[in-house]
Amino acid sequence: TIVGRTPTQRPWATGGLPQNGMQESAARVDWIKQMMKRKRQIVLALCAFGLSLMVSGCFGGKGLSASGRGGEVVGVGSSRSFAEPTPYGMTRVGRGYLKMGIEKGDSLWGKNTPVKDISVDGFWMDETEVTNSKYKQFVNWVRDSILRTRLADPAYGGDETYMITEDKDGNAIRPQVNWKKPLPRKPNEDEQRAIESMYVTNPVTGEKLLDYRQLNYRYEIYDYTTAALRKNRILPQERNLNTDLTVDPNEEVMISKDTAYVDDNGNIVSETINRQLSGPWDFLNTYIVNVYPDTTCWVNDFTNSDNEVYLRNYFSNPAYNDYPVVGVTWEQANAFCAWRTDYLLKGLGAVARFVQRYRLPTEAEWEYAARGKSGAEFPWENPNVKNGQGCFYANFKPDRGDYTQDGNLITSRVGAYPSNSNGLYDMAGNVAEWTSTIYTEAGVDAMNDLNPQLDYKAAKEDPYRLKKKSVRGGSWKDPESYIRSAWRSWEYQNQPRAYIGFRCVRSLATTATGKPQKQKSK
Repeated sequence: TIVGRTPTQRPWATGGLPQNGMQESAARVDWIKQMMKRKRQIVLALCAFGLSLMVSGCFGGKGLSASGRGGEVVGVGSSRSFAEPTPYGMTRVGRGYLKMGIEKGDSLWGKNTPVKDISVDGFWMDETEVTNSKYKQFVNWVRDSILRTRLADPAYGGDETYMITEDKDGNAIRPQVNWKKPLPRKPNEDEQRAIESMYVTNPVTGEKLLDYRQLNYRYEIYDYTTAALRKNRILPQERNLNTDLTVDPNEEVMISKDTAYVDDNGNIVSETINRQLSGPWDFLNTYIVNVYPDTTCWVNDFTNSDNEVYLRNYFSNPAYNDYPVVGVTWEQANAFCAWRTDYLLKGLGAVARFVQRYRLPTEAEWEYAARGKSGAEFPWENPNVKNGQGCFYANFKPDRGDYTQDGNLITSRVGAYPSNSNGLYDMAGNVAEWTSTIYTEAGVDAMNDLNPQLDYKAAKEDPYRLKKKSVRGGSWKDPESYIRSAWRSWEYQNQPRAYIGFRCVRSLATTATGKPQKQKSK
């Protein structure tokens, strides 16, 4: 059954009685007039509403002003930030607060550690120490880049396709290695000479070995911090904002610039030049570093000890690929960070402009990351070095003369022990780790409480004591006290050790506004 209006149920009908034709026609005309009047009222109301929207859009900060029209400042660019992917093998350490140092004096070693309340920004950090495998990739890259350069040399056949000297438009550029061209699988006579020039033969044993002395990596770092100092501005009138002072247009500003070159004998010459400021290029520092780790540290660090097997195998034998690289100086660790940055940026494309450089952690960043989310004394929550089952939390020297209680004699495979609450492995023991911070007895007391750092680029002619760098974490050869997160140690920046390695960090490319932390009521 369809429910609807019957013919007698007309909208203009009044009452329940039927009407005649004339009455019905007049009623219909009146009803139409009423409907037309009501329609005009609706149209007028809609027009008024639309006008009110336009007015509110112009003067209420919405509507037109949201697109920059209407005289309001609304900002430019999208509010969406760059979505930074998690770097391979790294974990994110969120920003936070830490009481840095050891509050109680060390009665065993009689050493006082500076204490200070500090805050650090978030950063990415390697989950493990840099392994032999990863460092070998660096060494092999340097080796292959030198070989490709040599194959393009006329003295070894001069195959120019191993180098890129022009851009896509045919304009001359600084020569670059052409990594797309593979190395020869069946080298001709000239190519074979180029390959053999990378090796040396031991005159006694006849062993053919890679000539590590040739493995030099050249890189440049622009010092944004020094360039940003007001005293180093190019224009004299910008160096001081005090209007009571008269600007000296002839004022001489002296700067220090690091530079390096290889002399005719193949030796690296590193110099720090002190000269008058001349332009922005003064803040571009050049470094050349031999990258091969010093495998002899295994015998030089331990006299009257039979460690030849580690000297011969630790870096070259694939069995140790997942073990932390050692015998690497602070300078070599920085070179690895520079290479890793360049290697990443070339593969990223346009988004590379947002990504920050790989670097060594500051001393404050390292301790903050090691202590975990609770700021514990060790990288684990338990105040002891063993868990409830009697298993050690780290690879260190548990007892006098006994290196093996924790299951290892020297270093162990990275990640063999549990991670801390930040997801970081081996922040205590295994190998001690380089930081970027210069070592001083004052420590954090001499630093700011916001992202603390004390940086000094020692020149070659500086006293050796100024070349101390902070080392953290303790190692496989150290006792329990040395593997505490706040324990401070040091080593000279050019000194390789069989118990010092490193891991990289990278500042975050993005940021976020957090919620205020709830304060505990007293």
